[in-house]
Amino acid sequence: MNTLSTTNSVLRTEHLGRVVGDKTLVADVTFRVRAGEVVAIVGPSGAGKSSLLRLLNRLDEPTSGTVFVEGADYKQIPPQELRRKLGMVTQRPFLFPGTVADNLRYGPGQRGKTLTDAAVADLLGKVGLNGYGSRNVANLSGGEAQRVSVARTLANSPIVLLLDEPTSALDEASKLGVEGLLQDIVRDQQLTCVVVTHDVGQAARLAARALVMESGRIVRQGDVREVLHA
Repeated sequence: MNTLSTTNSVLRTEHLGRVVGDKTLVADVTFRVRAGEVVAIVGPSGAGKSSLLRLLNRLDEPTSGTVFVEGADYKQIPPQELRRKLGMVTQRPFLFPGTVADNLRYGPGQRGKTLTDAAVADLLGKVGLNGYGSRNVANLSGGEAQRVSVARTLANSPIVLLLDEPTSALDEASKLGVEGLLQDIVRDQQLTCVVVTHDVGQAARLAARALVMESGRIVRQGDVREVLHA
């Protein structure tokens, strides 16, 4: 995945932080993500990577600083709209009971929009699950469920895809399949993407730029290969 030749910042944080009790989860984080860019957030367990990602779409509230989405302070954007714009795929897919199609239609339905059968089929084709619309989610494998999770996020037409350790709960074959899928989707749709991963190899394969976190702070950022081999 390559950085597009644009300086337009879709997502920008300024001195973002979160403190809970006497524990600092994220401290003074400032960075930008340009349109079409894929940025990896890497670091040891407990470094604050997932905590930072959750701040980006206000699943958690910052105690300092803010985030700008397409130039607008995200505190001025209704949370539901913000989470549509900044769609998140979590480590373990959380799917609603029912069929695959039911899951894909949920987000648009919350906005009063109906996802047609053709649109469902198109989304499932994008994630390599042709013909899965009528399947019950209870009968999916881990890799299939994660693909449905990606499709459900895409159904909301996000401008940024937030990926929180998207393959860490999968076996190696499923991991590589989902990773390849994400590469194709981000490239074909020119999506902006922020991916949290503990896997340095995955970061190098997916991202053009990396942020390294330690103890809630960004300690290095830059070209993914230079940063990861520093």
